Amino acid sequence: MKNNLLRKPSRPYHHALWSAVAGILLAFTASRVSAESMLLSNAIVHTVSHGTITNGQVLVNGNKIEAVGTNLTASSAKVIDLKSQHLYPGMIALDSALGLTEIEAVRATRDMSEVGDYHPEVQSWIAVNPDSELIPVTRANGISHVEPAPQGGVVGGVSGVVALDGWTTEQMTIKRPAALHVYWPEMKLDTTPKEKFKDQSKYKSLEDQAKERQLKIKSLDDFFLEARAYAKAREVAKGKGTDFGINPPWEAMLPVVRGEIPIMVHADEFRQIKAALRWAQTNQYKIVLVNGNDAMMAADILSSSKTPVVFERTFAIPPRDYEAYDAHYRTPELLRRAGVKVAFSVGSDSFHAAMAKNLPYSAAQAVAFGLPEEEALKGLMLYPAEILGIADRLGSIEAGKEATLFVCDGSILDLRANVKQMWIAGKEVSLESRHTRLYEKYKNRPRTK
Repeated sequence: MKNNLLRKPSRPYHHALWSAVAGILLAFTASRVSAESMLLSNAIVHTVSHGTITNGQVLVNGNKIEAVGTNLTASSAKVIDLKSQHLYPGMIALDSALGLTEIEAVRATRDMSEVGDYHPEVQSWIAVNPDSELIPVTRANGISHVEPAPQGGVVGGVSGVVALDGWTTEQMTIKRPAALHVYWPEMKLDTTPKEKFKDQSKYKSLEDQAKERQLKIKSLDDFFLEARAYAKAREVAKGKGTDFGINPPWEAMLPVVRGEIPIMVHADEFRQIKAALRWAQTNQYKIVLVNGNDAMMAADILSSSKTPVVFERTFAIPPRDYEAYDAHYRTPELLRRAGVKVAFSVGSDSFHAAMAKNLPYSAAQAVAFGLPEEEALKGLMLYPAEILGIADRLGSIEAGKEATLFVCDGSILDLRANVKQMWIAGKEVSLESRHTRLYEKYKNRPRTK
């Protein structure tokens, strides 16, 4: 049956209506594409990749950075005097639930995980809610992009990179897929005696627990072996011109098997981290360690394998009672000294979606315990871009990169500083949020007599 909406209109006023609609759409598209040129002047420019420029300038043409320096001129550009404020590239929130959850206590607003152990075909960016009230709140503190992380089971699915500006997920998503998420099986054994178990039917001996653990790792191995076999069979069929058919889970694994996107391995305990690194080395997988409670204990292995860490435990309580209170505060600097790249995240559970705005303060705490400020900024901007394979367009202020920038009246690592302006791909975005609306509402409430 033909679709009436796609028929050519026959009446004259229909022609006029379609022409008017086409004109509006063309004008809207043109306004989106031809963003104005501007010269951001008199700023402390934190390029992140090439140091800081005092009294610096950034020339933006459309959605791109055209030049960075101190004596730039552009006759047709709009000059914006930043009055010695700080200019940064947009921050990137890795491994986040932002956009996938709204209210932790309301199950219907949480769309972060799937049932089952292996579902690589799950695509996190599809579930992002562009109208989430948490997005403007997060954006208002300098975070321009987020990597929503799929959860559940062993292989949780694939993530994409989403800009915090746009009407739809299609407009907001700038890279898909970006990484596969693997949640490493627990490696520790429960040594509680059987007689102390409340439900003794659930008791398992140490031998049984060890066998179960090995079985889970073998299942993960087998899953990746099957994915590789599917990729090879598909190539052979393509060469012969045979109709191979499509299997969605295995299709989702193709960019992983080909090494086009990294595997983000979520692991906390030292034994998990060590096993995951051994698995990656044996199979020549490109992995990124996420969470990293015990990352400091595996610093040498992480360094030798050139495995970056997405550290989420800055403000977590150390897991062992004999560890110092500042164990996690010092971890980023100790990893840096060992030669490990550290990116920062606040975590991907439902509660931390609302806390994504606090991302820079995880890095700030590490700076207070030894991490150089330049390295902290890289961990918020450049290293996340490198991990996600988008460092050619985001993560630093350089000519040719996307004009995603924000202005702050102090160091972004200072809790007292405030973001004053922000551009995503050359377009200025609003910093209004539920927080600012409530502030204005109650600031102007009538005084009691």
